[in-house]
Amino acid sequence: MIKHELNNAPFLILPDFELPFRLYIDAACRKGLGAALHQRQIVDGEPREGVIFYISRQLEDSEDRYGETHTEFLCLVWALGKLHYYLEVSVFEVYIYCTALKSLLKMNTTDRHVWRWEIAIQ
Repeated sequence: MIKHELNNAPFLILPDFELPFRLYIDAACRKGLGAALHQRQIVDGEPREGVIFYISRQLEDSEDRYGETHTEFLCLVWALGKLHYYLEVSVFEVYIYCTALKSLLKMNTTDRHVWRWEIAIQ
């Protein structure tokens, strides 16, 4: 499966604002931030998930000291900001691989970074 995906070009599509988007984010390598905006559309009579956008950037020196959860949260906030033209007018789901971030979003925290980012994504 992985070999197939690496050897074949991604299926690129144009956005359909009537359909929901899927935003995949990942900062697991702790070298940079990455996100992919996908959408599931009917192509040749079959549902198929295609890529609309890939975005990435390197971590800044100050961000390099963040822990894994903070880096993933930063990635989420950054991706939502970069892709807001698509996401503000449509329904979307966010796919996050960091389980600690999923639980952090459900609890109250006094961490100033997390608090500021929670306000930013609302």
